Amino acid sequence: MPPPLATPPPTSASATLPEENNTMLNIAAALEKERISAFRFDFAGNGESEGSFQYGNYWREADDLRSVIKHFSGAKRVITAILGHSKGGNLVLLYASRYPDVHTVINVSGRLNLERGIEGRLGKDFLQRIKKDGFIDYRVTEESLLDRLNTDMAVACHLIEKECRVLTVHGSQDEIVPAEDALEFAKIIHNHKIHIIEEADHGYTSHQAELISVVLDFTRAGLQQDKDIRNQVPSCAKADKFVHSRF
Repeated sequence: MPPPLATPPPTSASATLPEENNTMLNIAAALEKERISAFRFDFAGNGESEGSFQYGNYWREADDLRSVIKHFSGAKRVITAILGHSKGGNLVLLYASRYPDVHTVINVSGRLNLERGIEGRLGKDFLQRIKKDGFIDYRVTEESLLDRLNTDMAVACHLIEKECRVLTVHGSQDEIVPAEDALEFAKIIHNHKIHIIEEADHGYTSHQAELISVVLDFTRAGLQQDKDIRNQVPSCAKADKFVHSRF
């Protein structure tokens, strides 16, 4: 996952694969070469951030992103885009469904159906076990599991306004989130572009260059669109810096 481009981390810095961390770092470095500043951060309980880790917390973390964007907006920074990988991809989409102030959203390998993928991590009969014990492996509580199961990405994505440009990037060989989810996003989101990277896995291990190229092209287009809009409204305050974030 979900810069200003705001980019959330895939899931959490402490729980992601090394190549997933590298993916976000590489994208941020490429943006900086384009003179687009990128701000990356860990959610509460993830990576270097304080607080307790929660398995679900989708909407709470989307609101955490809101706090970050409000902070930079208050500092007169222009938030050009938000980008997230894996769970971060879900979070930037949820943000866009609730707040219409960022017009470029990049979802890298997000999951549409949040009911899928749980058994692979928690094991079979996870619902019965968590109802019996109240938790699984001390970090996944019944409350946090139900938070994930009750988060409806399809309904949220329907609410994203047409003025918001959304890019979904996905690897055809993603071993964690099936590429079919990207195709389903394309059916739901009004203003949507999809790019499938052939043979790429969830962390884009051998396909960093193509991923970065696609993200940069979409971000540049968003920058130009925002510039055109500001030029059409002379009273709008101009800003000369752009902020980007990582979920």
